Amino acid sequence: MAKPAVIVVGADKGGVGKTTVSRTLLDYFNANNVPTRAFDTESPRGTLKRFHPDITEIVDMTATPDQMKIFDTLNTVSPSVTVIDVRAGLMSPSLAALRDIGFLDAAKNGQITFAVFHILGSSIASLDEIAETANFMTGAKYFLVKNFINNTSFFEWDQATYASYFHRIKDATELTIPKLNEMAYEQVEVASVPFLKFVANKGSHDQAANYSFVLRGYVRHWLANVWSEFDRIKLTEIVGSSKMGARSDEK
Repeated sequence: MAKPAVIVVGADKGGVGKTTVSRTLLDYFNANNVPTRAFDTESPRGTLKRFHPDITEIVDMTATPDQMKIFDTLNTVSPSVTVIDVRAGLMSPSLAALRDIGFLDAAKNGQITFAVFHILGSSIASLDEIAETANFMTGAKYFLVKNFINNTSFFEWDQATYASYFHRIKDATELTIPKLNEMAYEQVEVASVPFLKFVANKGSHDQAANYSFVLRGYVRHWLANVWSEFDRIKLTEIVGSSKMGARSDEK
């Protein structure tokens, strides 16, 4: 069995598009035939589970039984990749919990592949999160994600200030999630299906749908740009898969 890989997607600040990034990751792994499961920490009502119900379970990351549900099963379930969508305000406490249970040590020792997608906001407060999160990043692949999905502007940051935060973390990598046409984004929300199924004009149970050709085109183009960022960082290789040549985009 492949070494388990855990990807945490989160930020302490709300409204920065964490679940959107988690959804693109699940679609990306699906298209690349990488078995994946997901945990939605927006308990009791999860947004990620609404779009990916078959592979997503809602958990409370602060509860020990749910922590056991996630981490005690890493070596006993068939999906080798676990994506955890961390709700707003829970990023730092979740990383602290991972430290306390010995997960970070296991990642540092090479027993588990650990990656963090830290979704940035536009404020200095968001940069302060980087400084706090840096304390937990030993042994992790750390990605700082600028997500423009919500019209976020990152130009409020003085470049010198941003650089001073960014360079505190060795080997951190920047990712950019471009903006998706607002009407297209809203239509996917209404359809409550993965981006990949929307592009393929399929409903939640793979039945034929009748989505707008134009809006599907916007989503297809946007998703390809997002995936090119994941390709750039060699995400499938990071999680221990080499199936890039077998991508089934369903497009």
